[in-house]
Amino acid sequence: MKIIRALLLLIGCPFTLLGQENTPAGNRIVSDVAVLEKEIRLDPFKQLLEPTSLIPSLQYDLKYASKRNFSGVRVYPRSTRHTYLRQQPAQALADVAAELDSLGIHLKIWDAYRPYSVTQRFWELIGDERYVANPAKGSGHNRGVAVDLTLVDAKTGKELKMPTEFDDFSAAAHHGNKELDPNRVANRELLCSTMVKHGFIPLDTEWWHYYWPGAERYDILNIPFKKLRALQRRQRRTN
Repeated sequence: MKIIRALLLLIGCPFTLLGQENTPAGNRIVSDVAVLEKEIRLDPFKQLLEPTSLIPSLQYDLKYASKRNFSGVRVYPRSTRHTYLRQQPAQALADVAAELDSLGIHLKIWDAYRPYSVTQRFWELIGDERYVANPAKGSGHNRGVAVDLTLVDAKTGKELKMPTEFDDFSAAAHHGNKELDPNRVANRELLCSTMVKHGFIPLDTEWWHYYWPGAERYDILNIPFKKLRALQRRQRRTN
């Protein structure tokens, strides 16, 4: 193994073993879908679910699969149509959706699972832990336990008015900001109170970002969406 590692370093390749790497802080990064499949067999709670499979009313507007995001460029493949969450946060989000559906309000997801390579790219652009994750630690998005979302009127299909647009890096996006239109504050508080009721934790500086507790039990993933989609198909065939 030492000889193999030396050869890889000589030709300029990063050393990896069976699709596993580590961040500077020692967090494991999984880049091989076969490694993820093995983990799921050992612990079914680690499986990644596509949220619309549990929430028929859920809408997607995956901002990073377009140029309509803070970077101004597409960072997910154009073909990205689905996103993923680990089993527990996905099921909890289904409970959130059921409660809001009864009020005539639907959920819209802007982002959930995010490959680690994208977090590295965002850090290069922003480098501020209030708004993007430090790659040395990884993020809830990389682990499949964080979601960026908003509320939609079920009748009109239009987004409810919120304090800011998505990825607004200003004080107006902070949960504690009260110097806003009361209607926007009320919508923010409705989303927050419902998410918290069902176990999610809000990020103080981003009204749209929520994460599931216990993120450290999950590996950081750097697996392309296409491979996760294929994994979902295999799991459906075997279940």
